[in-house]
Amino acid sequence: MSTLAIVGTQWGDEGKGKIVDILSERADYIVRYQGGNNAGHTVVINGTKYILHLLPSGILHDDKRCVLGNGMVIDLESLWNETEFIKRVGKNPEGRLFVSERAHVIFPYHKELDAASEKLKGNGSIGTTLKGIGPAYRDKAGRVGIRIADLKDEVSFKEKLRWNLREKELTLKYVYNYPVSFNFDEIFSHTMRIYEKISQFVCDTVSLLNRAIDSGERVLFEGAQATLLDIDVGTYPFVTSSNSSALGISAGAGISPKKVEKIFGIAKAYTTRVGGGPFPTELKDNTGELLRARGHEYGSTTGRPRRCGWLDLFAVKFSKEVNSLDGLIITKLDVLDAFDEIKVCVGYELNGEVIDRFPSTAKELSQAKPIYETLPGWKRETTHVRKWEDLPEEAKSFIKFIEDYLDVPVPIVSTGPQRDETIVREEIW
Repeated sequence: MSTLAIVGTQWGDEGKGKIVDILSERADYIVRYQGGNNAGHTVVINGTKYILHLLPSGILHDDKRCVLGNGMVIDLESLWNETEFIKRVGKNPEGRLFVSERAHVIFPYHKELDAASEKLKGNGSIGTTLKGIGPAYRDKAGRVGIRIADLKDEVSFKEKLRWNLREKELTLKYVYNYPVSFNFDEIFSHTMRIYEKISQFVCDTVSLLNRAIDSGERVLFEGAQATLLDIDVGTYPFVTSSNSSALGISAGAGISPKKVEKIFGIAKAYTTRVGGGPFPTELKDNTGELLRARGHEYGSTTGRPRRCGWLDLFAVKFSKEVNSLDGLIITKLDVLDAFDEIKVCVGYELNGEVIDRFPSTAKELSQAKPIYETLPGWKRETTHVRKWEDLPEEAKSFIKFIEDYLDVPVPIVSTGPQRDETIVREEIW
């Protein structure tokens, strides 16, 4: 197998950064194919925490090549800052980082539009990261976006930038009652200064990846956010602005769907959500607080406390169907060490009836009542367990329950944030 994809199956924050970091050891390329710096991946190596927002966690391996695909929207200054951070910790990105010239650029006006839109929605706000992601994708779909390749031609870039600044000023003033005046010269010169710094990384990543796959090199696709935040199949409108499931790989990396051989999902042993939107298994009590405290559930991008609840397998089952998962990786098993019993959602009741489909509207999902199975806890520390046979029997039963319900294997179980706090039951490369 030369291609493998890792996607989140919940509402993000499943621990993809750590798992991708581990799987990167046997990959040649690690590819981000959607999203922007609204994503945050945390990796802990020898007690040191690394938080990355744009770069795949594979960049922490000296001999790995990392790609930011054409499906991304990129804040150039954030990208530059992250490459400088990587250099400061002794990881040189030169010759290893490839940024798609087809990716769209996030500008200051995108962030202002993000803030204005959220303000106008009031209590109905989505809870975005205010990084300008949605407005940048809106420009892309509206065919007025500016791509990294456009920066090569200063005359053309100036024309496109002037038009965008004028349109955005009018939109902010007359649609959002949020008047802002942009300085063309400052934005143009700042963008060009940053572009000159990162231009060494810019290339045609579509051709690069297709050649790599066709020659048999190992390519690992890294999803940001997760399936339930996917713009098409997620809990709309409380979603991100891109295809954050496996559905986005082909378009976001510029490869045929036939070239993705295996897809593995990741789920926490419980469920979390950041921002607004329905969350059937959310616990607004001491149990939810305990999950948050034990799991250190605070956003790596925003610092916001995450909403916490029991594992929703009915939702994960929907993600399994959408992504056609070959297996599921479970993270943060150790967070459940403190519980006498553990609940798992295996279905929903809607309007007094048990339903056999995942709701397609936020209203329906907000009205859905979870149907739980209660499993015994193990009340033993699992953080330092490295072998499957050393797990408490109740923990093994919990994992087997997940496998039986979803009808997919769980080849990897994470029991802590460190690289070595991982149980590998089966190699998936």
